[in-house]
Amino acid sequence: MFKKILIANRGEIAVRIIRACKELGIKTVAVYSEADEHSLYTALADECYSIGEAPASKSYLNYEKILKIAEKTGADGIHPGYGFLSENSKFADECNKRNIEFIGPPIRAIELMGSKINAKKTMKKAGVPVLPGREEPIEDEGEAAKIAKEIGYPVIIKASAGGGGIGMSVANDESELIDTIQSTKSIAQSAFGDSTIFIEKYLEKPRHIEIQILADKHGNVIHLGDRECSIQRRHQKVIEEAPSPIMTPELREKMGEAAKIAAKCIDYYSAGTVEFLYNGGEFYFLEMNTRVQVEHPITEIITGVDIVKEQIKIAYGNKLPYEQKDITFKGHAIECRINAEDSVNDFIPSPGKIKHYRSPGGPGIRIDSGVYGGAEIPPYYDSMIAKLITFGKNRDEAIVRMKRALSEYMIFGIISNIPFHKSVLEEQDFLSGELSTHYIAEHEQVLHQKTLDYAVEIAYEEKRFIEKVFRDDKKTVAIVGGLNAYITNLKNKDKKQYCPKEND
Repeated sequence: MFKKILIANRGEIAVRIIRACKELGIKTVAVYSEADEHSLYTALADECYSIGEAPASKSYLNYEKILKIAEKTGADGIHPGYGFLSENSKFADECNKRNIEFIGPPIRAIELMGSKINAKKTMKKAGVPVLPGREEPIEDEGEAAKIAKEIGYPVIIKASAGGGGIGMSVANDESELIDTIQSTKSIAQSAFGDSTIFIEKYLEKPRHIEIQILADKHGNVIHLGDRECSIQRRHQKVIEEAPSPIMTPELREKMGEAAKIAAKCIDYYSAGTVEFLYNGGEFYFLEMNTRVQVEHPITEIITGVDIVKEQIKIAYGNKLPYEQKDITFKGHAIECRINAEDSVNDFIPSPGKIKHYRSPGGPGIRIDSGVYGGAEIPPYYDSMIAKLITFGKNRDEAIVRMKRALSEYMIFGIISNIPFHKSVLEEQDFLSGELSTHYIAEHEQVLHQKTLDYAVEIAYEEKRFIEKVFRDDKKTVAIVGGLNAYITNLKNKDKKQYCPKEND
């Protein structure tokens, strides 16, 4: 087994990898930017080293610095986590050149799946269902108009090198098509340095369902079931659950087999996720993420498989200890991404110092986090505070536990999106499992009002809690003052009169 692994990442995923390494008896090396010097993961790692200034381009994306530290510390493996360098084939290649194992898939797989056009061509050839469209770059606007007419409007124009929802635009008719092509090309060039775009049929109300796979270096591939990831804001996932509310054993077998074919046709190994759009009883390949996913814990909970540990063991050359028949699914799990953002003000980021932190607990609760009371949420990176995961014997119990956990969660000093999560968990279509990737947009008005109501309610609850816990402490004055100002702003934002009993 590896003797020492360098973690080329930060935050909660760095903590998650350190925990897996500790259980495997592997020493860990953390790297940090100036903004992360006092982060939790740096305290948990066996060694830690500075890699530069706060901006990611000068630290977490500077793989030469990271590789020098790996060589200096004698690390024989590098785990990239997710984001940053996790799907960077050049970084993986440099690791290999220096005899350091990149804990991820082969370089060819990263490159193939990194291009949406090449990925779609590969999947179509392998017999994996793909969306109607053209697997070639758009070179001529007239040809694009002809294709759009053949497959039917609306159509979506996508950047081949895109990711994170960037470089995707919908054209509802021919009058919108030319402008959409030109604007998407411009965005693609600016964001990815590659203006290559292509055209597909646009599904108006699809569900986003993904299949987790594990594959070893000996040709063995299994899937770990499905996750529902339809609740998205600006193409970014917010709430995920496993299994999907609409999943049947028959559909899971079909999607699971398609995901395994996708992995085998590119000689894949490591953990990975094959994402599909599901609509009207049919599913279509969307993309493959060649890394561990943010939402992997919900799959771990319902299968009992430690995905990060298996990923490390696969990289070392171990065979998978499971066959497909060994994988069973128990209960239901939900994940809410707790972010430092103001959900009543268009989800603007809310970086700052966490003055007091109380996380929930009890039966069926798991928290993957990289913060603590006194920690900073820097403005330079993703605003995630924690992943709150609940488990129940069925979906209803998982939802009830999530409601309880959200009501216990208190984060003082910064604004979080907890009010938004509470509003979703009360909404009828969510409760009945009627979801699509347009869920938030379609329920915007009711969710906004409920979020505002919960923001006020939570602020009063936090105020009472702080006053009881800290009493006359100086910290009380500062936190309560901030909460009072926040409550006033919320009241001014909405004309509804709130009459809480402040002296209760």
